[in-house]
Amino acid sequence: MTDVLRRGRASLAFSFLVQGVAFALLVTRIPGIQNRYGVSDALLPVFLAAVPILAGIGSVSTERLVRRVPPSRVLRWSQPVVLLALLGVGAGRQMAVLAVALAAFGLAVGALDASMNMLGVSLQRAYGRSIMLSFHAAYSLGGIVGASLAWVGAHWELALWVSYLPVVLVLLPAALVSSRWYVDGEAQAPEEKAPEEKAPEEKAPEERAPEEKGAAAGGGAGGGLKWLLPLCLVMTVAYIGDSTVSNWSAKYLQDVLGGSEQMATVPYNVYMVTTLLGRTIGDVGVRRFGAVAVVRSGSVVAAVGFAVVAAAPGAWAGMLGFTLLGLGLCVLVPQTFAAAGRRAYESGRPGASDAAVARLNVFNYVGFLIGSPLVGALGDAWSYRGAMLVPMVLVLVTLVHARSFAPGADRYGSGHERPHTADVGRSSNGL
Repeated sequence: MTDVLRRGRASLAFSFLVQGVAFALLVTRIPGIQNRYGVSDALLPVFLAAVPILAGIGSVSTERLVRRVPPSRVLRWSQPVVLLALLGVGAGRQMAVLAVALAAFGLAVGALDASMNMLGVSLQRAYGRSIMLSFHAAYSLGGIVGASLAWVGAHWELALWVSYLPVVLVLLPAALVSSRWYVDGEAQAPEEKAPEEKAPEEKAPEERAPEEKGAAAGGGAGGGLKWLLPLCLVMTVAYIGDSTVSNWSAKYLQDVLGGSEQMATVPYNVYMVTTLLGRTIGDVGVRRFGAVAVVRSGSVVAAVGFAVVAAAPGAWAGMLGFTLLGLGLCVLVPQTFAAAGRRAYESGRPGASDAAVARLNVFNYVGFLIGSPLVGALGDAWSYRGAMLVPMVLVLVTLVHARSFAPGADRYGSGHERPHTADVGRSSNGL
């Protein structure tokens, strides 16, 4: 393993961690933001919905942008924008300032999420083994750190800008320095192919392997990518589950299961910790048992978690359900990005992997937008216990599409690792 790859992996993991801190500092201080700007309860959902919508636009725009500039450059400059926008949210006073800051935050987050995962997918390809979960583990760790810092700020009644400024002053220059070691992936160079090998679209239909038939049908950077639809569904379902926990766990534990106000703060923390634990060890599971088995296991565990939450007789049983949810849902998003990037790369078309990751990333925000209102509406119209069964059923849909995670040329976890340096692109500092 080269030093370039090791530095690239460490710097990208740090970028994931920084993003986890920034996002947690924003979402966990929403009540403080609402009070600072005097945003009404009726207007607050508009602001909250605008962020993922603009993030989706940023992700789609990144798909086009990376055809001209490498993803490392997009990530290098979008991360400082996210941090500065966060500081703008904390420092402003007028509603217009909040709107501009959140718009900048949303657009930059879309570009950042897409480019981060593009680099993660290409690094995993270069390593020849599963490492994608480790990047998302860093994001989870950052979320825990950010939520803890937000708690300190709220506990000591610090102004938002006082809470945000030290974080930005530390993380922004650190992220810029770390960005020197990002490593971009490249499409397979022509000389890497055997002389007699043909691209999938050049082969006669009877000569193509099953995955090549799908690639030729729409796996290019500008193709329809119809094979991506099952993965988009899985991504949406994963974030419906995640947003259900993040938005409704406290209310559910207190109002439905009879927990105290203090205990109501625990489920999401448990969920975050178990998500971090699952992602930390998840790559080992992928290497040992394969991506399909890990995704199936995660889906079943998450479904059992929702079932336990829905049927829980009391707060402690509900806590067990949220623990299972963290262990189950944690593997779905990283493995979905990895599967999309790998299958697009198999098409042999330059930029196909980055295009697939950017398009898939949009459904991160779709799930976020659907999840919380869906559970809230069902809870009000029916019951919150019944509402928890809906994401349970949706998570089980992942089992139907688990074969979409099966590796083709890259046998991560099946004892057929590729040479570790086969796909190494250029690093952002020219290496």
